[in-house]
Amino acid sequence: MAFDQEEIYVRTVEPKLDVHEKPRPKDALLLSIQHLFAMFGATVLVPYLTGLPVSATLIASGIGTLLYIMITKGKIPAYLGSSFAFIFPITIALKSNSLGEVLTALFFSGVVYVIIGVVIRFVGVEWLMKLLPPIVVGPVIMVIGLGLAPVAVNMAMYENPNDLTGYNITYIMVALITLGITVLGSIFFRGVWGLIPILIGIVGGYVTAVLFGIVDFTVIKETSWLQLPQVHIPFSDYTPKINLGLFLVMLPIVFVTISEHIGHQVVINKIVGRNFFKDPGLHRSLIGDGVATMFSSIIGGPPTTTYGENIGVLAITRIFSVWVIGGAAVIAVILGFIGKFTAVITSIPSPVMGGVSILLFGIIASSGLRTLIDAKVDFDNKRNLVIASVILVIGIGKAHLDFVIGQIPFNLEGMALAAFIGIILNLILPEGENE
Repeated sequence: MAFDQEEIYVRTVEPKLDVHEKPRPKDALLLSIQHLFAMFGATVLVPYLTGLPVSATLIASGIGTLLYIMITKGKIPAYLGSSFAFIFPITIALKSNSLGEVLTALFFSGVVYVIIGVVIRFVGVEWLMKLLPPIVVGPVIMVIGLGLAPVAVNMAMYENPNDLTGYNITYIMVALITLGITVLGSIFFRGVWGLIPILIGIVGGYVTAVLFGIVDFTVIKETSWLQLPQVHIPFSDYTPKINLGLFLVMLPIVFVTISEHIGHQVVINKIVGRNFFKDPGLHRSLIGDGVATMFSSIIGGPPTTTYGENIGVLAITRIFSVWVIGGAAVIAVILGFIGKFTAVITSIPSPVMGGVSILLFGIIASSGLRTLIDAKVDFDNKRNLVIASVILVIGIGKAHLDFVIGQIPFNLEGMALAAFIGIILNLILPEGENE
């Protein structure tokens, strides 16, 4: 991926509002709500699946975006929401590790972002592209999506996803209807509505679940309208603790999400028609994302990432204003303090989220395939075939490696191990034409 090609910075549409222009007061709220809708479905799905607090996630998303805007000098119109890449490792890690260990590992994932941003500032980005070419990134993204597939199916079929002794036909019906609504929204809706099929699916699925009588309204009735958000406070709700094994699990995911971040920046550059890699600099964008992730982990939220849905809103509305993005961030923070709102999210039955996730996790896997296609990876070349094959089988097969260095235990499992091996194979296997 090259960053000096002028065509990347040719504006594809003329703006109605440019980056630093403020919207009219009467339009500001509606414009910001569009961005809120675009990020909302995916952002709240992450805490729902991982067990992290919804209110903390919303606050982290909003404040993280504001921190990003500040660090990038208000020059990049990007919204930061919850990262799907971390769903599986967070879910697995919380089953066998303390909350403090998991949140500390996520915090240092943000630190790695910052470190890589500083290195890019002084060295450039070519080394990262060599470390993470499409032949490594594509299959790893596929493993992320396919690894989450059982989570979606179990939520769609069973009353208790941890007890798979018998499926519930009502749950299956609700999940299928939810999936159908989401699919129809993805295919047939246009404009801004076409960017929020996840939100449309959740709303439609929730209404369906109400009609089937599987929604418990107790938590909504018992929750006040305004209340302090549920956040995890360090040394009060949890004690930060370094677990190097968990850090090794998160590290390869960081590199994959950084590659995704760079790809998003290329798209934003083209839409807005500016070279954000030079001004304010790719390093500032990565550091902003890293700082947002660090803040999120401190209060118990998941890692953040730039959202393609919000980039799509930029292209469709032709409104590039960071003031609009900032407005959406402020609204997200406010929602974190509305108890009834977070209670409604908590009351969503698992088959609704399962139905949405079937499509969403499949899209994640398919985006890995698209990465390979867009890069025109040649699978007649045995080197490429070997790297992709090994990553897929090790990742989907959940291979694991347990070892001890000194007295410190380490564990590499599934996607993390697959990513490490893929990077190593890419570095050691010789380049060249297939024989």
